[in-house]
This record gives sequence, structure tokens and C-alpha cells, in this order.
Amino acid sequence: MNIEKYDEIRASLPAGVRLVAVSKFKPAEDIAALYQHGQRVFGENHAQEMKAKHEMLPKDIEWHFIGHLQTNKVKYIAPYVSLIHSIDSFELLKEVNKQAIKNNRVIPCLLQFHVAEEETKFGFTSEECAAMLKSPEFQELKNVKIHGVMGMATFTDNKEQVRGEFQHLHRIFQDLKTQFFSQNHDFKEISMGMSEDYHIALEEGSTLVRIGSSIFGPRNYDK
Repeated sequence: MNIEKYDEIRASLPAGVRLVAVSKFKPAEDIAALYQHGQRVFGENHAQEMKAKHEMLPKDIEWHFIGHLQTNKVKYIAPYVSLIHSIDSFELLKEVNKQAIKNNRVIPCLLQFHVAEEETKFGFTSEECAAMLKSPEFQELKNVKIHGVMGMATFTDNKEQVRGEFQHLHRIFQDLKTQFFSQNHDFKEISMGMSEDYHIALEEGSTLVRIGSSIFGPRNYDK
């Protein structure tokens, strides 16, 4: 783990921007070390791995779920998750609402949009999202609250393409704020930017950057 790099990243963030330390596939000891250094927001993308870490680590950690979330896994994170970045379908949002009711919670969520060229990325289109937000069924969801948007840029060395995709996400955020969330003061988050492109994301209005490998080092995906 690179504490110097962590300090450098933290120092580079403008006021109002939060760092989500992406700890997926990393042991609880690494998270505990960064916690001791002052970090409180950690991001995971596997529900059961996050649940296990939540049970082992200090309870004032803010756990953000940042990966593709299957509906049958929501129950593992609903009791404690601080923010779900990756709501990519109406079905998933309804399941989060259902599990939030069971846990007597209102769960903050971000709507994930497909802004990259890569087909493997998940997310709403603007049309799909608008249809959901206009539906009477959406209005009945009282145990979720939409706090903003999330997106991932194409994995490419073309910085202008990445910038254009982040600008697209920012426009989506502004359109949604105007059309649907003008009275929702919690609708203020734009989750975009990872280790390789967060500098561009910051320039384009990100409020949450999701950084893992720059802090924790390369991940072992063979687990």
C-alpha cells in the first residue's frame, strides 16, 4: 500500500470532492491501516466480501457499493451500506427499496449511466432513466433516495474521448437535476474517475472519485 500516494491524491482533491478508496480483493488489514491514517470511505464490488469486511472492521466506515449489483445480493448489504453507486435498472432499484424497508432504512443511491463505448459496461440510457423517473411506480419507492449519477469512461489512452464521456455524464446530471430533482438537495453527487483518469474527472465536475490500485497496488484477481 502506498500511503504517500494516498496523501498526494487526498491533497489534490478540491473542496467538496470525496475519495472512495476501492478496497475490493484487498485484505481487511490493508483497510484497517488506511482507516488508521484517516480514510473513512471504502468501495467494494462484491456483496458478500463487503459484508465480511463490514463485520470485521470499525463501524464508522462508510461502505460504498460500486460494482454491478445482482438483485439477489442486495440483502447482504442493505443493513449498513452508505451509498450504492451502481443502480443500473429499475428492477434493482425496486429490490433495494424492498430490502431497505426490511431494515427500516432509506438507502442513498446513484443512477449508473452507460457513457462508454465499451459494450461490457452497465447502465441506463437517458431514455430508460427518464421513463423510470416519470413512472407512478417510481414515486412509490419511499425507502431509496437518489443522490446523483455514476459512470465509467472507456478504458483508453485517448484522453479527449474520456473527457467527452465525463462531460456527457455531467450533462445527464444537470438535465436530471433540472427535470426531476430540483427540489432534492441531496441530488448533488457525480461519481466518476478512477486511478487512471480521475484528474480528468475532477476537471469535469466529479464529486466522488473511486481510486484503488494507485493506493493499494495491483489486485490479485485469482482469488
